[in-house]
Amino acid sequence: MMDINEIMKTIPHRQPFLLIDRVDEVRPGEYCRAIKNVTMNEDFFRGHYPEHPVMPGVLIVEAMAQTGAVGILSMESMKGKMPFFAGLDKVKFRKQVRPGDTLTLEVNITKLKSTFGKGTGKAFVNGEVVCEGELLFVLG
Repeated sequence: MMDINEIMKTIPHRQPFLLIDRVDEVRPGEYCRAIKNVTMNEDFFRGHYPEHPVMPGVLIVEAMAQTGAVGILSMESMKGKMPFFAGLDKVKFRKQVRPGDTLTLEVNITKLKSTFGKGTGKAFVNGEVVCEGELLFVLG
């Protein structure tokens, strides 16, 4: 398990763009499960949407990507590298994510070469899939 301080030692993201709060399980280079507690205090809710706050789908995908980044950058050979999106495939949004929800994010790393990789991610709220897709990344 990793708390926020350990997460910040592993990935380069910082507030306001650090979108995971805790890592519950990591198998370096294979799998990672993280938690994002969604609160009304999130800055993006001021404009998305004030009368009907919904977490932007692109930020759910980013939270999955950060979860995958913890899985990759936890490998001794990958420490200190910078992860970047290379593409997205088959991303689907199933339900809205609202203040008070707890996102559980799971990413399986399905391909990893020296600077390129692919993972499949799912985001859940109360055990129901709210988002899923394939994440492609490069390491700089």
